[in-house]
Amino acid sequence: MMNSTRTELETKENRSACIWMQAGVVRRKACEIDYHCEACRFDRALRRVARENKNLRQQGKVPTGRRRKIVFWKDRLRALAAAQQPCLHHMKGRIDFRNCTHDYQCGNCEFDQYFSDQYTVHAVVKPVDVLNVKGFKIPHGYYLHRGHTWVKIEEGSTVRIGLDDFALRLLGPLDRIEAPLIGKELEQDRGDITLERGANTARVQSPVSGVVTDINPELRQKGNLANQDPYTQGWVMRLHSNNLRREIKNLMIGDQAGSYLDEEIESLYQVIEEEAGPLAADGGYLGDDIYGNLPQTSWQKLTRIFLKA
Repeated sequence: MMNSTRTELETKENRSACIWMQAGVVRRKACEIDYHCEACRFDRALRRVARENKNLRQQGKVPTGRRRKIVFWKDRLRALAAAQQPCLHHMKGRIDFRNCTHDYQCGNCEFDQYFSDQYTVHAVVKPVDVLNVKGFKIPHGYYLHRGHTWVKIEEGSTVRIGLDDFALRLLGPLDRIEAPLIGKELEQDRGDITLERGANTARVQSPVSGVVTDINPELRQKGNLANQDPYTQGWVMRLHSNNLRREIKNLMIGDQAGSYLDEEIESLYQVIEEEAGPLAADGGYLGDDIYGNLPQTSWQKLTRIFLKA
């Protein structure tokens, strides 16, 4: 066990450059959420300023102040020679250089549609930067629901969903994780995911609303695959959400997610002490099968407290 409240951050030295930086609109800005611009406050702020500046110019006025040079990143790239205009997927580091052939109108680009389909269906989530809170981890760029499911935004309004490291280590190796069928409509905060371990079952809340577009079929027979790799092979399902911008505000990310995990771990310590007595004060991390090592603690109690079941 470990009683320290210190949150450790494991970050790589060089983060990828923001699209606005690559286009030359801003001097320096690193992307920290894997190019999911729709969830980025910085992107929204610059779009607002660029729109205001564009409206002023259309009225024959000249923008002033420090923000006067802000233009849409697409407009800045359009000023380059056609052969030098980089494809957005190249800017995101997904492919070698390829020039844009559709004036940054990705919706009209056959390559974009093909690549997006292949990328979102077959790409495995590979988190690099990890927030480590007393041994429990969640990658940067992942949103956390209070019921311990995670959301990774992919292309457009599509998200990938799974159970976080805390939930999986709390309940131990699962026999089965069952997602709703493809095409089913889910609601945020509703118990739409089913977990099974032996005779025990639990419902897990969906972190966002939407229509199921893909599921991980392996988890129906081998739920413990999620325990082995919560944020990659352990994904449970993918959704298309029409309310993502609104509902994402109910989730946590970054330091907020770290603080919440810290509070949940402290609550778990209290539960363990109630069942097993005072914890050792010499440090250490909780194991990978907390429920299995505390047989006197009921499954129902743990799922009620931490999964909000």
